[in-house]
Amino acid sequence: MSVGRCERARGAGSPAFTDSLPAKLPPPAHVGGLLLFWSGSGSSRMFRTLQSLCFLRWKTFLGAGSATKPVCTGVASPFGEWCNLQPKDAAKMPESAWKLLFYTLSWSYGIYLLFFTDYPFFYDPPSVFYGWKKGMDVPTDIAIAYLLQCSFYGHSIYATAYMDTWRKDSVVMLLHHVVTLTLIAFSYAFRYHNVGILVLFLHDVNDVQLEFTKLNVYFKHRGGVYHRLNDIISNIGCLTFSVSWFWFRLYWFPLKVLYATCYSSLQSVPNIPFYFFFNALLLILTLMNIYWFLYIVLFVAKVLMGQMQEVNDVREYDVEDSKKTTTVKKKEAGLQLPNALKEGMHLKNGLVKDKRL
Repeated sequence: MSVGRCERARGAGSPAFTDSLPAKLPPPAHVGGLLLFWSGSGSSRMFRTLQSLCFLRWKTFLGAGSATKPVCTGVASPFGEWCNLQPKDAAKMPESAWKLLFYTLSWSYGIYLLFFTDYPFFYDPPSVFYGWKKGMDVPTDIAIAYLLQCSFYGHSIYATAYMDTWRKDSVVMLLHHVVTLTLIAFSYAFRYHNVGILVLFLHDVNDVQLEFTKLNVYFKHRGGVYHRLNDIISNIGCLTFSVSWFWFRLYWFPLKVLYATCYSSLQSVPNIPFYFFFNALLLILTLMNIYWFLYIVLFVAKVLMGQMQEVNDVREYDVEDSKKTTTVKKKEAGLQLPNALKEGMHLKNGLVKDKRL
């Protein structure tokens, strides 16, 4: 690898993102006791970084919330009404439209960082730790990606709990958002930002495919009429989503990210701090990816065995539908007593007999 690429990988010569922050930042109490983890000459710089992160996280959280409302209520909802979507689909469509917009922009920016700049992280994963040191400057282009992602997942925690349709996997989704936000915040604060860019790139592509497929499912029966084009697109999207989920999250993610964080990090920085903390979070993320992949496999199996005639929802299953289905099954499985038994009679050798006999 060239010297220029190595310098770029460790952020040398890049302006400190915190230098462009406003002079007035929240008081030290806002970041709690995080400084207890650090000592030495870099503590003051790390403290300022944590202050900046805390300040910007809440500012961008509010920004994400203000951006969601115009997209959902100002554009997506009226468009859904104009297309005469089914009431159930019209309620879900704005959520998927907003997520598709964000993930498309986020993943496109990740492509730009990894393939159109000098960062070698995708082709050379161990390079994420070349020249790592405490308090190193974060390149501005990477800091922008971090702020966007931090704001989105901070808002997603609130949205999943109080705004979005509640589903069977919503609890796991909340856990996913908390783990992701923790990884984003602490990897930025402790300068593991190079790894973070690679993690975000490998995950955002699946969310783009998921939300696009779900939108086609919602538009499949618009106006009370079946639209074959949307059905074909949703079927293709389901197939590509299943393959890419395995390839990006269950193959490339361990091969590139976990290899770099579990093995290469110790080769480049033998006493790297928070080794077990970050790897534990990444392993939790991997387990959740496996959990959702089981949903995908189950869904594909039902389609292949003919138990499902069409694509409805690729990963998430509505709690309301589950309750209704369970109630119907219980009614169907219930014992249907003959009228004769209800009237005090009983069966003997296939003949209805009066109990007095």
